[in-house]
Formats: sequence, C-alpha cells, structure tokens
Amino acid sequence: MATVQETDQRVDAFVGSLKPELRGLFADLRKLVRETVPEARETVKWGYPCYEQNGNVCSLMPAEGYVRLQFFRGAELGDPDGLLEGTGKGMRHVKVRDAAGMPRQALRALIVEAANLNAKGGRAHAG
Repeated sequence: MATVQETDQRVDAFVGSLKPELRGLFADLRKLVRETVPEARETVKWGYPCYEQNGNVCSLMPAEGYVRLQFFRGAELGDPDGLLEGTGKGMRHVKVRDAAGMPRQALRALIVEAANLNAKGGRAHAG
C-alpha cells in the first residue's frame, strides 16, 4: 500500500494564510485528497494547491464560505450523486461548505475516477 507523501510546504503556508473559518474545511479536504490518492504529487499551480498523478487530477480553491474541489477532467467523470457543477469544456467542481456535511464517499469516488482517467491515457491540462 502506498503511503502519503510529504506535504508541500507551499501548501502548508497556503492553508495557514486562509481565513480561520475556511482553514479547517480546507485542511479536511486536503487530507481527504491525500488519503484517497496517496501517490499523487501535491504542488501549487496557478496559485492554488493541485494534485498530479500522470497529469492534473484535482485542485483546491477557497471561495467565500466554501472550498471548491476542482477536477480538471470533470466533464468526463460519472456523477451519480449530482455533485459536480460547471459548464466548461473540461473543468468541473464541487462546492464543499462544511466538513460535517461533506459527502466523503462520493468525493472519494470522484477523486479516484479522476486519477484513473489519467492512468488510462491522455493528460489533464487546465480546463
């Protein structure tokens, strides 16, 4: 079983710079992504934490009152729980407003599927 890699200090600093009301939620989502795809490399792209595994998988972006879990190839993902939002050519996102109500299993499924898309071929680029 793969282990979670070391944290990227730039992401640690990013989380520390967030407003207190978003910091815990952001940290919970970060942990969820890292545990779900432990082989993914955590980095900073376009100013936000991003996770790569054979290409871009997902990123985390704070907003006013929520955190967006963004999927670079989101338009290609199955979404049985109807969580994905967006109308772009490729990018889709899920707005997560609180840790207690976070649909963890559904988010894990989306993250795994996004990582698997890259494993099957084709690299995800900015959407």
